[in-house]
Amino acid sequence: MDAYDKQILDIIQSHFPLETRPYAVVGEQVGLSEAEVLARVRRLKGEGVIRRMGANFGSRQLGWKSTLCGAEVPADRLEAFIAEVNRHPGITHNYLRDHKFNVWFALIAPDEAAVEAVLADITAKTGVPVMNLPASKLFKIKVDFAMGGDAEQAAESAE
Repeated sequence: MDAYDKQILDIIQSHFPLETRPYAVVGEQVGLSEAEVLARVRRLKGEGVIRRMGANFGSRQLGWKSTLCGAEVPADRLEAFIAEVNRHPGITHNYLRDHKFNVWFALIAPDEAAVEAVLADITAKTGVPVMNLPASKLFKIKVDFAMGGDAEQAAESAE
């Protein structure tokens, strides 16, 4: 990654422009064209540097309910269970763990009844009971990875 890539990553992590042409705005900020910024973002995504791009909403502030879920899934049913979990739009994370409860996922839904309905549906379709573990206290950690891309570095890499 060069300094331009780092600048772009610094901007899009938490300050993605809410504009009609966001990559043009980022380009103006770092001294590149819209096409150059978009090509760099696509390359970084293709290389796995960028895993996901999307908005984060305060589900709690929207009145929605979230929960952590765990399941003990037999090895021969893992693939089908994971596919079923992932087909639900409210799943935000889904991870395998080296533990008796080997699948953990987070679910967000409009209300508690919707959470229960999704979990009941997963269990009905897979035969695997799902633990519903809503938070009793919320700890929200915001993580940005400062890349250290600055205009001076960008100018040096262009030379």
